[in-house]
Amino acid sequence: MPARPRRALAGGGTGGQPARRRGAGDARPLVAAAPVCRGSRRRGGGQVSQRVGAVDCGTNSIRLLVADVGSDGRLTDVVRRMEVVRLGQGIDRTGVIAPEAMERTLAAAREYAALCREHGVETARFVATSASRDARNADDFVAGVREAFGELDVAPEVVPGDVEARLSFAGATGDLPAAGVEGPYLVVDLGGGSTELVRGTERVEAARSVDVGCVRITERHLEHDPPTQEEIVAARADVARALEQAEEVVHLGGLSAVVGLAGSVTTVTAHALGLDRYDRDAIHLAQVPLEAHRGACRSLLAMSREQRAALPYMHPGRVDVIGAGALVWYEVLGRVAVRSPGVRVVTSEHDILDGIALSVAG
Repeated sequence: MPARPRRALAGGGTGGQPARRRGAGDARPLVAAAPVCRGSRRRGGGQVSQRVGAVDCGTNSIRLLVADVGSDGRLTDVVRRMEVVRLGQGIDRTGVIAPEAMERTLAAAREYAALCREHGVETARFVATSASRDARNADDFVAGVREAFGELDVAPEVVPGDVEARLSFAGATGDLPAAGVEGPYLVVDLGGGSTELVRGTERVEAARSVDVGCVRITERHLEHDPPTQEEIVAARADVARALEQAEEVVHLGGLSAVVGLAGSVTTVTAHALGLDRYDRDAIHLAQVPLEAHRGACRSLLAMSREQRAALPYMHPGRVDVIGAGALVWYEVLGRVAVRSPGVRVVTSEHDILDGIALSVAG
């Protein structure tokens, strides 16, 4: 993958700022990026670079990026990994991380720690998002990650939604000007438990995180396979209420482009493009008409799980939740289309994970 320019994080978003779990009265300190070994290295052409590790642990999946950050602030990928661990399994109902979900996630964390050691990572950052923000047993998760990384001395940062939004914006927008996509942007990071809406051009101007995501909406509303009309109506109303709250902070008028991130959006894009496999290069920076996106959303929502599983680009871990993810994306695009007629829709494979890597080097 070619190197891409770094975009500085606006308003911080690195370790050392207070984070707060939703529903908790006490601030949770963010843990500064932990050094694994010190010094820089020279890559091809003699350019000095720093090798960093970034982990994004969300409600549905956990991902690793090992990358070299050059002295010019460009990222070059070394390793990218993703596992569907469903950390947020049942959390909307119980308020705690289920033991089996905790173990799946910590097993992946142990594997990622081994990869960081193998590839000589110099500095690493582990960001935990929606599920661990919401869980009453988040402290157990933090302790488990510390143990998984052992002597690497990496601890997860349980970040609030505004920090998550800044990281997503930084990761998503670096490629856009070179691709001829100008702001103002609305970056939409559609996760398993929450969705971040971030407006900005050079930097974040407004951001809001709302508690609607593909796992959360599935567990709240979409019990049948395929979902019933009554379930869809209830889910759409839930998402609409959340988006109304977001619009109190994030203005949706006058946008040039809406930039969709994460697995639900990339899968909808693959469906709209009719791909015969999941192809990151075809999906990244794809500009599909807004109504084609919404048509793909309707199609995926109406399918049975068996039909979704047969799609050649469908990850097995998304089969049961892509309907809800498509529903959230459908509602976001419908609202944006009214507020910003003619807006472009761009899908990015670069997201919060890239933003985390850039924040480590910064």
